[in-house]
Amino acid sequence: MGALAVCAAWAPFADPDQLGGLAAVALGVLGYSVVQLVVALRGGPPAAGPVRVRRVRQQHRLLSRSWVEIVPASGGEGRWVPVHFHPVLLGMVERTVPAAEALRPDGVRLFPAGRVRRAEPPGQLVDNPSRPDPDAAGRGGVRRRLVLDAQSAVAAPFAALFWIYLDGGGLGAFAGACSVAAVGALWLAAVRGSDPS
Repeated sequence: MGALAVCAAWAPFADPDQLGGLAAVALGVLGYSVVQLVVALRGGPPAAGPVRVRRVRQQHRLLSRSWVEIVPASGGEGRWVPVHFHPVLLGMVERTVPAAEALRPDGVRLFPAGRVRRAEPPGQLVDNPSRPDPDAAGRGGVRRRLVLDAQSAVAAPFAALFWIYLDGGGLGAFAGACSVAAVGALWLAAVRGSDPS
């Protein structure tokens, strides 16, 4: 909603070309958000019977995400599900549960943040501890999430300079393009399921 609000706030000050750019960003944000919502509400991986589940945190470049690894208890190929961060993930230990409960640790529903994978995700994978950490609750706050997600907003001034180069404009156009690029980067990191832990 923040990305759409910033686009709407700059719309009265935009010329026709800038208005087209704002509309394109807003449509992109809405479209991808709807796709992610459908993925999240569609559920988790197809599985039957008891499964072993564990949470793994992925570090890949500037990306940090939580994944739930789901392996049939009888053996076989596992699945990797990227999930939106929830503090319950910090205390999630490996366990065997019915397949229907694979994305419901401690009764909290986790929402998928992308496609289910059959292969291990790229990057450095950090396993959750074998015992819950009593101090884990302090590692998932809003401030930590903003600090993590804001890393990708560093490119916003460069995107704004590129927009000024293509379309022209002065300081106002630069400020508008910079703020739209920054909130767009924050939105993209959040909608893809960043993990502030």
